[in-house]
Amino acid sequence: MRIPLILLTLLCGCSNEANHLGNPLLWPVHAVSHAASETAYQSRRGAVELFVKSNHPTLVSDIRAGGGATLTEAMNRAEVPTGNRAGLVLDLQSDLPLYSNSPDAMIVTLMVYS
Repeated sequence: MRIPLILLTLLCGCSNEANHLGNPLLWPVHAVSHAASETAYQSRRGAVELFVKSNHPTLVSDIRAGGGATLTEAMNRAEVPTGNRAGLVLDLQSDLPLYSNSPDAMIVTLMVYS
């Protein structure tokens, strides 16, 4: 008696109506895809963090100048879309004292724009 009730409960969750949990039968698929995308993000963020912390003074100079090879490489590693790069440079220039003192803030901004 319990098995049909459990099965019926699970199948009732498979509707076309919007809900915050989604289809329970797809949860394992969503979990695997989320884990894969999170792993890729963390790998990319680690590369950006290493690059920014290794080249921080040069990056600050490039930001002050409005661009440069090191800043372009940081944006490439963060995979910032080409259309967002001008806005990113303006954002970095507007808060230059923050980014000069905090490489972590620069890393977060690069990752947000990507």
